Amino acid sequence: MQRTKRTLAALALLLAAALGGTAGCGREGSPPVKGPQPGQLPVYQVRSGFTLPDSPTWNRARKRGHLVVGAKEDQPYMGEKDPATGTYSGFDIEIARMMSASLGFDPATIGFRTIASANRETALQNGQIDYYVGTYTINDNRKKLVGFAGPYYMAGQSLLVRTDENDIHGPQDLDGKRVCSAAGSTPYQRIQKEYPKAELVAYDTYSVCVDNLLTYQVDAVTTDDTILMGYAAKVPDELKLAGKPFSKEPYGIGVPHDDDALRFALDDALAVHEANGDWKKAYDATLGLSGVPAPTPPAIDRYPAG
Repeated sequence: MQRTKRTLAALALLLAAALGGTAGCGREGSPPVKGPQPGQLPVYQVRSGFTLPDSPTWNRARKRGHLVVGAKEDQPYMGEKDPATGTYSGFDIEIARMMSASLGFDPATIGFRTIASANRETALQNGQIDYYVGTYTINDNRKKLVGFAGPYYMAGQSLLVRTDENDIHGPQDLDGKRVCSAAGSTPYQRIQKEYPKAELVAYDTYSVCVDNLLTYQVDAVTTDDTILMGYAAKVPDELKLAGKPFSKEPYGIGVPHDDDALRFALDDALAVHEANGDWKKAYDATLGLSGVPAPTPPAIDRYPAG
């Protein structure tokens, strides 16, 4: 009974923090949402007089007056939307904001748009968003469809389990286990290909996977360790990471495929913000709240145009 009460409390916290619904939002007595405090976040200097005439994406944004950026809304400390205020926060959100400043746009004017993993390429191809920052792994197949600036962070696929789970210590233990991940994601595809005896379950968002884990409907959730670190930090009595990361996931900023001018400008901006300390400050105020110290940023892959 005590574990059931704790599980329900943990589930209510995650629902309030990660979902944009109405349950539990702002009710007196609701547990506080852990996350970055506005006063702790870096302030990014907007680059004055910046122009990028060779980028059709930048030109459309300039006419519009602001950037439209794709993001996630259910990933604690990475990309999370406050259901009460509609405000986005997290390390990915800070990366998006510092890029905006370097492109000459006030980060406060960004129009964030939640895009599910399976719809990222389509959103960039159709011009629904100007760029995408949301735990977006760079790989060769995706490079055929979109461009990537970065990487700005090196993650690794891992497993999230309940604290009372003692049989899962890594992907080798997933035979016959119900494993949840996001549809269309790299982690889902890796489990499907390399660990075919696992019973895969897919949803559009990881928050639904975590809800199912807390209610014993699945045995594990798999995705990048950055995402899982956030969920485990929210309810450490209920959730834990199992084993070590078993892949390398370089996170990039997705841009329209043929807009090399924008891609190179974002590469330049990342280099500047890593060098001037903004990158580490942003990490410490967001993902660093999970207790994991800031790593060294990965080398930027400024691959050729075309």
